[in-house]
Amino acid sequence: MKAYLDNGSTTPVDERVVEAMKPYFTEKYGHPLFIYSQGKEANETVKEASDFLGNTINAKGENVVFTSGATEANDLGLRGVAKARRREGNHIITSKIENPSVLRICENLEQDGFDVDYLDVDKNGFVDLDQLNDLISEETILVSIGHVSDEIGTIEPLKEIGEIIEDESPKTYFHTNAAASYGLVPLDLEEAYIDLVSLSAHKIHGPMGVGALITAEDVEIEPVNYGYLSLSDLRPGTENVPGIVGFRKAAELSFKEFDKKIDRLKKLRNRLIKGIENEIPEVVLHGPEGGKRSPANANYSFKHIEGESIMIHLDIRGISVATGSACATRKLEPSHVLTAIGVDPVTAHGAIRFTLSRMNTQKEIDYTLEVLPEVVEKLRELSPMKS
Repeated sequence: MKAYLDNGSTTPVDERVVEAMKPYFTEKYGHPLFIYSQGKEANETVKEASDFLGNTINAKGENVVFTSGATEANDLGLRGVAKARRREGNHIITSKIENPSVLRICENLEQDGFDVDYLDVDKNGFVDLDQLNDLISEETILVSIGHVSDEIGTIEPLKEIGEIIEDESPKTYFHTNAAASYGLVPLDLEEAYIDLVSLSAHKIHGPMGVGALITAEDVEIEPVNYGYLSLSDLRPGTENVPGIVGFRKAAELSFKEFDKKIDRLKKLRNRLIKGIENEIPEVVLHGPEGGKRSPANANYSFKHIEGESIMIHLDIRGISVATGSACATRKLEPSHVLTAIGVDPVTAHGAIRFTLSRMNTQKEIDYTLEVLPEVVEKLRELSPMKS
């Protein structure tokens, strides 16, 4: 049996998404910038997708810019705002547990002369709101806080963050990377005073290589790349029309019977959590419990063994998970997220992230709970780290 439990990295594409995309490869292949019939059809298709995606977070379709993914959306959002508003200030605030696609951009902006502050987080990954209140000033042009931690599942209090920004420095823009929350946790751009949102299709059973940056009205932002004209003033190049169609369809399916889907996901996640804690001794759950955690996330450290070893042995048994260290970059460094919430390096190296999607079944969870205790027990018997 197989169980894919790494949906936080990417999700399998829904077959209905594939079917929706097919005509735009071989039949409806017009360039959306041109005014002949096929071009007009492509243009209308992109605009319809823009309107639909905008509506899912209470934004206007005309403020949707399609990108190659959330990484590019983050880059356009952060550097585009910094470039447009540099004369008004050079201060940016983010947090220590942001996705690397945000942290690397902030590091680059620091090299360009911007002053970046990285907010502390508590043991569950919630940003320090008092510190935000103390740091924000008239020089602050942007605050970027992810909606959900893709590693430990923490749902940040965006509305409270937005209210602090609105009260202390209303000219400051608020950006959130919602790649890990879109389709899983409700998000309202206006309610939380958000100015920019980054999204990704491949996290919601859509195709890889397409995402979006969605802005509020009258956001000052400039392009960070230049080239061939497109429908957007902010991003050059021909739109990925098949990918955009796939993104729109994936979003439609993600928000269909939303409450029912989330309730089912929570039950699967809770079954996994209860099973791990009942069957395996010396485990540590990272991140918050209950409603303040993504319904799709469970992150555990298994003491006395390496997460990479667990991952490999689970993979042999057909179970796909992610580790809590930077193995994807071939480094032996513990996760920056786990380090920021105070987890010691040894415990952090024993972390495994389980992330679910609507395609997972109870049988897959039960199979994982059958295999995982055996794997952990055998590895602990062999481990030089055991006490």
